[in-house]
Amino acid sequence: MLSHSHSGFRTFSAAATTAVRCLLLAGAVLLSSSSRVFAADKDTAAGWSRWRGPEGTGHTSETGLPLKWDASAVTWQTDLPGLGHSSPVVHGRQVYLTSADEGGRKRLVLAVDRRTGEIIWQEVAWTGEPESSHKMNGFATPTCCADGERVYAWFGSGGGLFCYSVTGGLLWSRDLGQQNNRWGAASSPVLVDDLVIQLCDADSDAFIVALNRRTGKEVWRTTRDNFRGWSTPILFDAAGRTELIVNGHSGVRSYDPATGKEYWFCRSFRGRGTPTVTPGPSLLHVVNGTPSDMYAIRPGGSGDITDSHMSWHVPRRGGRDLPSPLVIDNLLLIVSMQGVLTCTEPESGKELWKARLGGNFSASPVAYGGRALFTNEAGVTTVIQPDAKKLIVERKNSLPAADDEIFRAGLAPSEGQILIRSDQKLYAIGSWQVPQY
Repeated sequence: MLSHSHSGFRTFSAAATTAVRCLLLAGAVLLSSSSRVFAADKDTAAGWSRWRGPEGTGHTSETGLPLKWDASAVTWQTDLPGLGHSSPVVHGRQVYLTSADEGGRKRLVLAVDRRTGEIIWQEVAWTGEPESSHKMNGFATPTCCADGERVYAWFGSGGGLFCYSVTGGLLWSRDLGQQNNRWGAASSPVLVDDLVIQLCDADSDAFIVALNRRTGKEVWRTTRDNFRGWSTPILFDAAGRTELIVNGHSGVRSYDPATGKEYWFCRSFRGRGTPTVTPGPSLLHVVNGTPSDMYAIRPGGSGDITDSHMSWHVPRRGGRDLPSPLVIDNLLLIVSMQGVLTCTEPESGKELWKARLGGNFSASPVAYGGRALFTNEAGVTTVIQPDAKKLIVERKNSLPAADDEIFRAGLAPSEGQILIRSDQKLYAIGSWQVPQY
């Protein structure tokens, strides 16, 4: 196992990296079908290049990924500068992360070599006096997205949205103003066609905005209800129409990603709308964040579709929901922050069983190899076999983490390797299997 410290790695300036900047070409195009998630970024090669993976659902179809690990399976671990909870994203050879140092006064974007764990470059995106933030959140929670040529990072009031070359040079940045959100930023940027889209829910002047991904020029901006929020949009193709779907305190809204025009709105049960909307076989599944009803929406329609398209809603009590749901094998799995896993029929909302996993949970689950993986804040990953009758735990995987490490970022499974990030370190399980295109 290799272990790296960030001390000693040089920070590349924009001028230095311009001389060596190169463009990486994409290797795959992800296609969608009707009533499935729309894989919008045609420039994204196979990998895990955005929040919750290629389609924003926590799923990957890759095979050969590790399902069992312990300290002996850690290929490398790297100390990261500062602290952060952004999930690792992977494109090609590089892993991208954000971090905040000096108590939030310095915001960083980093690229790590997935073969060795070496920090290839780290850029200081912003320095200044930090905004207010919740103690669980910090100042580097939004996850980057990458397209093979550029990396996009959002820091909210800490400078806004930044775009870097894959070799580390700053290409553009856009300050979108102070986000009146006393608990800090958490929404991650998403890519669709030539746009990078950022949700900016806040207690005042809330909006969602699209920028040209190459230039940073604003293309459209749509106002939203004023209330703080931390969800990330997904892209969904319903009967041939691509929709940008966003959870929020007042409900779920669907937009035309090309123009920002609102397609439809479904009222919620006033629960902050933190988790990401999660597609199932035919419905969109919504968990609010605070105790209230969870519900399912039939996609499509126009205007207020609450009465016509809300398929079911059932009470969800017993604590907060920070992790987003996971749909696997026609089962809807939701783990609360307190570690209670609920299994529900996605088409009816009927609860099938409920069980404790152990520990506290912030990270959203992932699925591969026919299994669902839930990582708690101590870095223990519970691997379960989906079953409609009971909880079947196949194994619990641990890491050689220090007692003060906190795991709130999601796993990044990609090309034979699992990347796991704590607030202080990045771990690799398995070795990168270089794809043959």
